Amino acid sequence: MVVQSNYDILGVPEGCTQKDIRDAFRRMALQMHSDRGGDSAEFIRIKEAYEGLKVGKKYPDTPLEKLRHSKVFSGDANAEVRRRNKIIGQEIDSEMRMAGEWAMSVAACGMAESRVFGSKTLGEMEFDVKADRTLHIKGNYMAGRLIYDGPILLQGSVYSPSWADEYRSVLVANRGNIKVLDPTKYHFRVENGAALKAANGNVVVGNVYGRKQRVDDPDGRVGVYTTREYRTRLLAPRGHVVAADTSDTVLLEGDTVIVLNMENDVRVVARHILIYGSRMTYDCTLRLRRGGTLRFFEDHSVLGLSGDVVIKLEGGKSILLRHIKSRRIRDLPADLVEDPDQYDKNATMVGGGFTITYDMLNTI
Repeated sequence: MVVQSNYDILGVPEGCTQKDIRDAFRRMALQMHSDRGGDSAEFIRIKEAYEGLKVGKKYPDTPLEKLRHSKVFSGDANAEVRRRNKIIGQEIDSEMRMAGEWAMSVAACGMAESRVFGSKTLGEMEFDVKADRTLHIKGNYMAGRLIYDGPILLQGSVYSPSWADEYRSVLVANRGNIKVLDPTKYHFRVENGAALKAANGNVVVGNVYGRKQRVDDPDGRVGVYTTREYRTRLLAPRGHVVAADTSDTVLLEGDTVIVLNMENDVRVVARHILIYGSRMTYDCTLRLRRGGTLRFFEDHSVLGLSGDVVIKLEGGKSILLRHIKSRRIRDLPADLVEDPDQYDKNATMVGGGFTITYDMLNTI
């Protein structure tokens, strides 16, 4: 059997540049990543080859060397697993804070520069500060807190570690937008308790997932369990939050929230709420700020929008969605509907993009 070198695995000649190696890895990683239907084992193989060439290793580690240097912590005592994983989380968090400080210093000097940060265990990312101060992050963001004073463009998914709660993924853009590049095309996600906040801009992503996990009772009672929640948060207090499918404990909060579908404990807090999909489960909540509007754009059927969804008004009133799902626009007070003649006489408040105002809801 011929032993392939790391160069052979990546399909590059010996003596090529680091850029050639990096480009080859990225091209093959996109093809082999499990999120795109690739071979997970082959993805790991090319990733190990890439990591090896970065430190000058021509051939992959033998199985014995892999075992000796492995940081996959399972099978040890639980306390030791937690200790080691906490160390990894701390290392990544330190790297991300350093990356944020580096990016802000580069942007402050009006420069454009690239640098690699991250973890050899969980994967490294390329941080690229553009001339317009945009921070472009390429690679999956795994853990730690990063704060930047300009726009952030993400080319990868954002996860958060359940194995090191104190180092959950938090990205903050003090100025400008946080945007995931082509999230639906490449299946990029934000999940597992991560938080994205654009303090003075918009947050634009693809699918968003939280997580709930059943864990042993913290007091040690046998047979008793509790639920640990990893709620994923998207926050844009002065701007728009735009998301596709959301599920399993998610919070969307902004001046305007635009979302496709909501399932399994999704909470929305906004002045303007626009829902484009046809699925919303009973345990979802819409909190509408005073003077705001609510719109549903499903044209054909609203059966998938549960009547048990709670709409909470900032003033304290709560309304079940069923109370407005079949309510006719013609039955609303005329002074609350702008140009009522433009709507079909049998049209309902929910569906077709009709603008439901805070005042309308407050009269029900």
